[in-house]
Amino acid sequence: MDGHGYLNLPTLWFALIGVLWIGYLFLEGFDFGVGVLLPFLSRDDLDRRVIVNTIGPVWDGNEVWLLVAGGATFAAFPEWYATLFSGFYLALFLILAALIFRGVAFELRGKDSRPAWRAWWDRAIFWGSAVPALLWGVALSNVLRGVPIDANGEWAGSFLDLLNPYALLGGVTTLLLFTLHGGVFLTLRTDGELRDRARRAARWLAVPATTAVLGFLAWTFFNARENDGVVPGVVPVTALLAVAAVEWLLRERLDGWAFVATGVSIVLLTATIFLNLYPRVMPSSLGAANDLTIWNASSSHYTLKVMTIVALIFTPVVLAYQAWTYWVFRRRVRREDVAEGSPA
Repeated sequence: MDGHGYLNLPTLWFALIGVLWIGYLFLEGFDFGVGVLLPFLSRDDLDRRVIVNTIGPVWDGNEVWLLVAGGATFAAFPEWYATLFSGFYLALFLILAALIFRGVAFELRGKDSRPAWRAWWDRAIFWGSAVPALLWGVALSNVLRGVPIDANGEWAGSFLDLLNPYALLGGVTTLLLFTLHGGVFLTLRTDGELRDRARRAARWLAVPATTAVLGFLAWTFFNARENDGVVPGVVPVTALLAVAAVEWLLRERLDGWAFVATGVSIVLLTATIFLNLYPRVMPSSLGAANDLTIWNASSSHYTLKVMTIVALIFTPVVLAYQAWTYWVFRRRVRREDVAEGSPA
């Protein structure tokens, strides 16, 4: 660990992993929100087909951010990856199962026109969206709060250790915020009565989402003060102000700015978690001496150097492709267009 160049590479990769999580939660956040709102906003099967089609071309691309974040964590911080997956095994398994179930539902709901068939897969889309939206918040909150890690850097707790009040509040916060994000997204991608219903639902969700974000950030602040952490004031405050502005923006029919506001809140809420972790990657609730940090959990200098070169080459390609995908599918999804097209 000699030389500033080596010391900077773990910091760089911690920051890059944070950016990957920010990108994933911003993009997959509205996917989850759309899935959660599916049974509440639709009045008939055509409505449900419209809602599914708003995210149909992009949902699987959004999940690439999660795959890359997991791969980067495994390669750059193997100790972090090993402890995280051993301790969070059941929670991560539930998330993975829900994501698989949801992906299958997107592919199969249009394969048969029977109402019972489609109702089954619509329920799969709802639960496959709601469960990850809740559990990602629980998982990230636990990482920030600290979990039982012994002197060998190994998990020393149980699944029930993850079900503490702070983490559950974090889960409720992400569930509400993602659902709000999805509702605002639907105001940009649909029209007519469905768009109006999405706007009303988003306005209704804005108040509890703002309350949850306020409560989570306040609890995070007091936890950080108690543990000698640092909460950069402008980041969490801006996250709160952004979500607090959504109801007014929707009332004024500034739907695009409302989507920017929900996105900013998600981005800065996630940034708050990573900023308060650094330089730790997993604090130990058994004592600071057992914390996993960017120094004791990272790969070798050579590994990080090769990863950096590969990232510099391929990241712009991936970003360009995803931006192109969103540009191609930027039009609103209308009932008449879906009715004339193939089943979805």
